[in-house]
Amino acid sequence: MLETLLYNLSFLFQRITWLSVLDLALVTAVFFVILKTLRDTQLVVLLRGVILLIVLLSLLNSLAVLPAFSWLVQATLPALILAIPVIFAPEIRRALERLGRAGLGGGRGAPTTYGTLDAIVIAAGRLSRLKHGALIILQRQDSLSEYTSTGVPLDALVSPELLLQIFYPNTPLHDGGVIIRGERIIAASCVMPLSTRGVLNQPAEAKMGLRHRAALGTSEASDAIVIVVSEETGTISIVHNGRMIRRLDTERLSNILRTFFPEEQPPATLREWLRHAWRIGMGHNHQEAK
Repeated sequence: MLETLLYNLSFLFQRITWLSVLDLALVTAVFFVILKTLRDTQLVVLLRGVILLIVLLSLLNSLAVLPAFSWLVQATLPALILAIPVIFAPEIRRALERLGRAGLGGGRGAPTTYGTLDAIVIAAGRLSRLKHGALIILQRQDSLSEYTSTGVPLDALVSPELLLQIFYPNTPLHDGGVIIRGERIIAASCVMPLSTRGVLNQPAEAKMGLRHRAALGTSEASDAIVIVVSEETGTISIVHNGRMIRRLDTERLSNILRTFFPEEQPPATLREWLRHAWRIGMGHNHQEAK
């Protein structure tokens, strides 16, 4: 048994060339990039279900004692394969958009400091107590320029007072969302995409309105973190990747935000320190140029 295994291994290694190693490495890299890009998306969950269904049908189809079922599988399987792109069209489109953004090399977004997060948490708590509806979008790596162009440009530092003023009822900017990048509010009154998923039709979600639908839609179309304050109940919710956590207090909201936006650690080496100092200097020069 051991001799047979060693013989098979030696037979395999004798036929491995540098070209075959390069071929396997390229295929592995492609699958790694795709899976890493689509990680934690709804498409991955759907693919798991499809793969499980195909494996189950294949096992049942291989049983000779089920001729009628085997005929049914062979007759309907081509139609099912053609129907998959139609059924999963929205998820496939979002996955391809995310893959395209990753391919363009969006890079890291502007750093979001704990001071900015604290200002957002304070504003969310006050808005919750006042029952003023709010939609706050925190940009990460994916660009939100197509949505900022629909709103009113601000380019102002984040502060609780400014957010409270923006979302004060019946003011010109209270409708729509506020997009924050780094430490600055880029635009207000932005039109965000609405979710088309059916979760809003469930009884538990029946009270969610346009703000919550826009929060879900934004999180499905990008990697942004969205904070929603309900105008009716004052409930604070946070949304990411199509998933919503509701009924948050300010402490839990702060902890979740710090998980998504860990504060940048000081450079560990001289080379990293010089690079960090150069980036800060370029940022100051850019602000002075403005």
